[in-house]
Amino acid sequence: GHIPCGLICHPDKEHILYPLGCTVVIQELDSKKQTFLHGHTNNVSCIVVSRNGMYVASGQVTFMGFKADIILWDFQRKELLARLSLHKGRIEGLAFSPNSLYLMSLGGQDDGSVVVWQVGKREAVCGSPASACCAGSATIVVCSSCRDEIFVTAGNGTIRVWELDLANRKICPTECQTGQLRRVIMCGKMADDDNYFYVGTSSGDVLKVNTNNKLMTDYGPQKEKFSSGVTALLLLKTGDLIVGTGGGIVALCKGSNYKVMKKIQVQGAVTSLTCRGQGHQIFVGTNECQIYRINYTAFKEELITACHKEAVHDIIFPLGTSDLFATCSKNDIRVWHTPKNRELLRIVIPNMTCHAIDFMRDGKSIISAWNDGKIRAFMPETGRLMYVINHAHSLGVTAIAATSDCKRIISGGGEGQVRVWEIGERTHKLGEVLKEHTSAVSCIKIKKDDRECVTASLDGTCIIWDIVRFVRKQMILANTLFKCVCYHPEEYQIITSGTDRRIGYWEVFDGSAIRELEGSVSGSINGMDITSDGAYFVTGGDDHLVKLWDYNEGAVTHVGVGHSGNITRLKVCPGNKYIVSVSADGAILLWKYP
Repeated sequence: GHIPCGLICHPDKEHILYPLGCTVVIQELDSKKQTFLHGHTNNVSCIVVSRNGMYVASGQVTFMGFKADIILWDFQRKELLARLSLHKGRIEGLAFSPNSLYLMSLGGQDDGSVVVWQVGKREAVCGSPASACCAGSATIVVCSSCRDEIFVTAGNGTIRVWELDLANRKICPTECQTGQLRRVIMCGKMADDDNYFYVGTSSGDVLKVNTNNKLMTDYGPQKEKFSSGVTALLLLKTGDLIVGTGGGIVALCKGSNYKVMKKIQVQGAVTSLTCRGQGHQIFVGTNECQIYRINYTAFKEELITACHKEAVHDIIFPLGTSDLFATCSKNDIRVWHTPKNRELLRIVIPNMTCHAIDFMRDGKSIISAWNDGKIRAFMPETGRLMYVINHAHSLGVTAIAATSDCKRIISGGGEGQVRVWEIGERTHKLGEVLKEHTSAVSCIKIKKDDRECVTASLDGTCIIWDIVRFVRKQMILANTLFKCVCYHPEEYQIITSGTDRRIGYWEVFDGSAIRELEGSVSGSINGMDITSDGAYFVTGGDDHLVKLWDYNEGAVTHVGVGHSGNITRLKVCPGNKYIVSVSADGAILLWKYP
């Protein structure tokens, strides 16, 4: 949601496109079916669709000094046509010429060049530094509406109109004069007849520039400027403007004097405005990961897609059903409905991070672990707060689990303590403190008979506790930071994993190692879950892959590629229908099992 103009409605009026990490998602508007374009090696920084709808181009970020690729895709066949690589570091903006003959690309701050590519030959025609030495860097590129050879770049204190001379393979710029105004340009749109274009600025006004004589004709609003800058623009056939601002306002403005006629408020800063067809429907994308649909005549917003905007830390299914699951992140816990893939409930605690969640076995509450050291319990239907355990841990609560009789909660903290809480009808008191770990507790699992639990910690130990007598039964040591632990369903073995990328099988009875597998080639393993029959388990971690393992063979049977951030947790749903994995880039992915 934070990529400028990242949400695009395809000219066929049936699909919307948006980037998610290093993939591009194409979603059908009616059936909500999604297709993914894989090919980028790092996060996508900009995306554009050609006017005839045949091509999609997307640019990516890369490390300093390396080449950043632009990928040209065939929309119909959903496949990669060409990799165009010239720019270094980052692709800042892309634009197709009106007849899809050329693709203009703009490099990031460390690259600073603008390049024209021939789409048919898939090769560069020419390039040039994007802005003069005295001006700031250019951040947006806009194509003309009628002429293939003309395009505009704009940015920090610079607006330039470029003309392509194909015979001599040259592009020559003309600086646009804005008089006394000094502005940072954030977005732009060309008028249909090509005589002038509009640009939105960080000061909260819109400038109108003549394309032919390169002079600013007027600007507005003069008095009531938009707060937090104009971040997205849309030009309607009537000559009116739709303006999206950093303060989350979508406003319909008169084309002549920029007077606001209608406006609505959305959540987060508006980063994309795109219209379906002639503009009877408008889609709005915000940086809080929300997509709204606006009906032009009524000018009312309707939320159609939402997700977490920060890293997702945990995912949990309630006992015995795969239709619901809950995820937690910074600021909120959300409950999702799996068949429809939509959000049912959002529980918001501002500026706090939720590290772990669990459903009580009786389904009457969701318990959650927060970084302010509190354990909070909520009603699962309404999201109303039931109770809070204050000062549960001194360095934040990092792991949580509930016993199957719903009378006790076991929590782990950032300081390494494991605490057992007695939960009554209206009371909740501390039952016992188990002090053994010296660093944060990362995962807690409880045996089905509620007599024993296992805790994994970042200090390199896993401890099996007797939670009737509150003593340590076994301790497992390894040269790793343990991130996850699972009981085998028959509860005579546990499997662990962590930052050393090894999956360990251990005997519960005496804590001895049974075997060790190489779990991943790179990066730690952060989450694992076992199927209910114990035949298979899934792992996920910093290599962005979901792997399904045969428990007895210790071999990978299936691999899922799709995440672009580190996978933080994953679960197999109770009926073994699918696997849900969550990652540090805020994505929730559903996979068909196996």
